[in-house]
Amino acid sequence: MMMSLGLFAFSLSSAAYRDLQRQTAWRHAGSDRIGARAATQFLGPGNDAITLSGLIAPDLTGDPASLNTLRDMADRGQAWTLVDGNGNVHGAWVIESLQESRSLFFADGSARRIEFKLQLKQVDGL
Repeated sequence: MMMSLGLFAFSLSSAAYRDLQRQTAWRHAGSDRIGARAATQFLGPGNDAITLSGLIAPDLTGDPASLNTLRDMADRGQAWTLVDGNGNVHGAWVIESLQESRSLFFADGSARRIEFKLQLKQVDGL
């Protein structure tokens, strides 16, 4: 298992990601001053987002049904606990979007290559 989001485990048999990008922000408010730089005040943490990009090749690795499982989880609108493969808990996250691209088709129309991009956003509490 590479990582789990709720009960969904990212792995070679489900949906392995090949790229993880994380963007973390902090909030600072500014107040203009005459003849000087604006005064700033730290307001606390801002948004924290993770983007997972991966590939499913049904004849080699991954299961296309995994993307439907992620869509079902997103449809619920709830936060899920994110835990990495080392057991570190990263808090509660919601699924913001899921993008997929299918190519290299078999004769029956099923895709040999499915690329996906999952965007997660951290929220407070569960």
